[in-house]
Amino acid sequence: MNTLALGPSWLDPDYLIETFGLIGVLVIVFAESGLLIGFFLPGDSLLFTTGLLVTTGVLDTPLWVVCTLIVLSAIIGDQVGYLFGRKVGPALFKRPDSRLFKQENVEKAHEFFEKHGPKSLILARFVPIVRTFTPIIAGVSRMNYRSFITFNVIGGILWGAGVTLLGASLGNVDFVHEHIEAILILIVLISVVPIVIEYLRARSQSKQSKQSKQGKQDPAVEDGTPPAQRGRHAKR
Repeated sequence: MNTLALGPSWLDPDYLIETFGLIGVLVIVFAESGLLIGFFLPGDSLLFTTGLLVTTGVLDTPLWVVCTLIVLSAIIGDQVGYLFGRKVGPALFKRPDSRLFKQENVEKAHEFFEKHGPKSLILARFVPIVRTFTPIIAGVSRMNYRSFITFNVIGGILWGAGVTLLGASLGNVDFVHEHIEAILILIVLISVVPIVIEYLRARSQSKQSKQSKQGKQDPAVEDGTPPAQRGRHAKR
């Protein structure tokens, strides 16, 4: 099966699976779940393709084994991210930008965590980039460990097994085989929608904040007198 490379060829799910097999899938899931360097990896489309390839026989590992291993990798990845966050603490927010690290990603994940609370560990699983940083932010915030484990396991099962089983269930549908490129693109677009919405919301808030600051600094806005009239009053 040949799929359309969504970005660089080495990030194409089909290429990754054919090259590295199930071990490669598990490593990517682990990295994307809690390592700072894993935010750019194709998690959703990779899991979907994995399930599809299991159904079509390209991967000869039983589906239940694949799902179990993926869930474990996702849970352990989040666990590592949480422990990293607890160890690094506030220093993470002072880390300078680099090629693989952007401070804005940490801030977005922090806002997401603050907005949704513990359940963000479940919701973030389905949001690229945010799912990598959220367990780290949970560690930085020193979230109750028992609560973290609970939501970590639930999120790992829903995302890891859920997306893989979705790919497997659709693997027997002829339409999916005939339009696999479009299906993968659709999955990526759907997963990116929350990021676009959040970006537009943050941009709108930023504009409103700037306008508010400008209004406070402009004397004409404070007393309601146009600048020209203020000048005439001053001369009198």
